[in-house]
Amino acid sequence: MAVPKLTFIHRPGDRNTPQLSLFGLKALIAEMESQGVSLRALLSGTGVRGEQFDDHAALISRDQRLAIYRNAQRLAKRSDVALRAGARQRISDFGIYGYALASSKTLGDAMNLSFRHLRQAGPVLQIAARIEGGTIKMRSHDPASLGELLPFVAEFWRSSNHAFLSRVMEAPFPSTRMLLPYPAPPHWRTYRQMFNCPVEFGAETMEWHFAESAWSLPLPNANPVVANVCQRFCEQVLSEQPPGSELGDSIRVILVNQPGRFPKIDEIAAHLGMSLRTLNRRLASEELSYQSIIDDVRRTLAVEYLERTSLSVEDVCERVGFSDPSNFRKAFRKWTGRSPSDFRAETAATRV
Repeated sequence: MAVPKLTFIHRPGDRNTPQLSLFGLKALIAEMESQGVSLRALLSGTGVRGEQFDDHAALISRDQRLAIYRNAQRLAKRSDVALRAGARQRISDFGIYGYALASSKTLGDAMNLSFRHLRQAGPVLQIAARIEGGTIKMRSHDPASLGELLPFVAEFWRSSNHAFLSRVMEAPFPSTRMLLPYPAPPHWRTYRQMFNCPVEFGAETMEWHFAESAWSLPLPNANPVVANVCQRFCEQVLSEQPPGSELGDSIRVILVNQPGRFPKIDEIAAHLGMSLRTLNRRLASEELSYQSIIDDVRRTLAVEYLERTSLSVEDVCERVGFSDPSNFRKAFRKWTGRSPSDFRAETAATRV
């Protein structure tokens, strides 16, 4: 799979319009706290509130994100704070966006998906990709606009993406070259150790290169059904539709990634870091129940399996957490008004 000759990936837009997610910033918070800097100090003067980090749909402006970076740069005890923070990134730090990439079939599929939803990762510069001589080159435009903050932003952005993609691949991301338009920092040796490729400081451009052949590398956690469900959630987040329940969506993310084995509600509460009583109270306040969320996830997964795989109805039944095929058929008819077999046949007929 190849990328287009030139693809513009992301344009930041207005500096003051809330349009960037908070994904990835928890790693920076964790690193700053390890250096004795509180969340309150990190967010001071930014207009960003701590509780926003618990809202997957929360958006901040480009200037607010840069203000957080500026505070981190000023308050950090180490010069390599941005590299260290980025290296902390986990797939779960990027929510449904992260799970969508991780369940993609190949690295190319994951990268294409990331390009379409790049706002989820919170970039502050326009980014473009092109292919030249078998090398994919990702370029950040107008880096000089960041002034003295450029090294911090570059380090956090590159190390975050490198750590995240390496976890998606369960192997080091295959970088081949990195060009950076600023002088080598005191911790310049860390770059080569972290990115495992030649790094050129004082370059005329800001680029990240890797081989086009890497595009076809298979991903170890590929799951087309989960990938499709996650992509739909991403589309919903980026659309103008009213957002759904934050709590409900958080639970759906957990369930979608454990098809066939749905945790008990007390396990969900522990995963979300709250007591069972608090979880039940919050669900009730949003007129939800844990069972209704499970049923919604089961229905979504069942439809995806029946539409996009050749699994037998019995196999689909097992994968969506039913032990009895007859109960699955009754539930599916209740959800869709059709039996699983009729639904599959009708769906297949519409594609002919």
